[in-house]
Amino acid sequence: MVVTTQTVRPTQGGILQVQASHGLQPVFDDPNLVSAAGLPAVLNLADTAGLTDLLDEHLSVPAPSATVKTRTLLAGMLAGADDIDGMDILRAGSNPAVLGEVRAPSTLGTFLRSFTHGHALQLGRINRRLLSRLSALLPSLVGEGLVLVDLDDTIRQTHGYQKQGAAYGYNKTKGLNAMVAAISTKNSAPLITAAGLRRGNIRSGANAGWHASRALTQASDMAPGQQKLLRADSAFCTHETVAAAQQARAWFSITIPAWPTVTRAISQIPETDWAPIHYTNAVWDDEARAWISDAEVAEIGFTAFTSRRKAEHVSCRLVVRRVKRLGQSPAGQGGLFETYRYHAFITNSTLPVTEADRTHRHHAVIEQVIAELKGGPLAHLPSGKFGANQAWLGLAVLVFNLSRATAHAAGMPTARIPTIRETLISLPGRIARRARRLVLHLPEAWPWEHQWTRLWNTATSPPPATTS
Repeated sequence: MVVTTQTVRPTQGGILQVQASHGLQPVFDDPNLVSAAGLPAVLNLADTAGLTDLLDEHLSVPAPSATVKTRTLLAGMLAGADDIDGMDILRAGSNPAVLGEVRAPSTLGTFLRSFTHGHALQLGRINRRLLSRLSALLPSLVGEGLVLVDLDDTIRQTHGYQKQGAAYGYNKTKGLNAMVAAISTKNSAPLITAAGLRRGNIRSGANAGWHASRALTQASDMAPGQQKLLRADSAFCTHETVAAAQQARAWFSITIPAWPTVTRAISQIPETDWAPIHYTNAVWDDEARAWISDAEVAEIGFTAFTSRRKAEHVSCRLVVRRVKRLGQSPAGQGGLFETYRYHAFITNSTLPVTEADRTHRHHAVIEQVIAELKGGPLAHLPSGKFGANQAWLGLAVLVFNLSRATAHAAGMPTARIPTIRETLISLPGRIARRARRLVLHLPEAWPWEHQWTRLWNTATSPPPATTS
């Protein structure tokens, strides 16, 4: 194998010059190259589902060419940009020739700063309607069976003193709080149905019922006739959240804090009711700082929110998982709680107790969704204006869902965003003009040629009939 080396030497004026060795001379001079040749396929898929029409109809930002600028931001995020300056990649080589109109980063920054809270809500509406159309175009996007609706929030750390709404949140990190609601099934990856940016020091469960209600409505629209289950952790164990599930005729499965009524109910569970449960994959236990694969579960009838008026009491099941304490038991908690650690959640589902526990534990899938957002467009909140950052989150959600739809269209339904970008979007290309048409030349023997071709055929097929 011949190794080519390069020597970097300072030139006059302090500018670095790359000198070739062994015959290789790099030169940035080809106007026909495309750096992200998969973007036209993804944007065509979005337009087949009606993205441009939805932007024209529902986005009322007072800025010229709002649809063009929004599409530019989405394309840049799909190509890997996680800040405003990164959008400049779209203007390199022949990217504009295959993408259509694009805008400069400075123009896009001004455009984002024109967003208000109402405009961010419009992006949320566009996302929900686009999801409904994508699910009609790609039936595998939402699988069969129980539809799982997960609710969680996260802190996106910020720096400096000019970020509107930034404050120290529950994890003692200064930033802004993002609420995320996702839907999935056992055989389909999550989609984000609702998201909202909030001040950094907000209580996690604040307005959770509003987000849960929208997510459950979206789940009913995309999977009519399928049972829904709302899952959340103890920060969202409020009457508002449970009421949202009840009003949507959905099941709920929500971790409950160790309230006195909860510990009293746990102490009343007969010892003979505890059934062993084994996890296929070990579960990390924060308190024990260890991986566990065996535990015991039991259930007991329970009435939640008894501090509210009687009409708002919620009769449900209290499902409890207990794990033996490792090492010396703490003193002063009574014999029962010295031997075991207990994790309880309330539910109105009819699942068997062991299946209810396994299903509830899988709520951790929302952490993967948040990690993908933070590893992609949400690596930064680029503006000092709160409205601009709200819009940035809304656009990041659209990109997340378009990436998931891209994976399904290509026959790679379990692929994550980094894989989708590397295999289907960020492949090099070169354009040629023949008979007044553009021909996009892609790499020969590309390992994912079959998947890319399948994506292209789906993206250029006639759009399905719309119902919204």
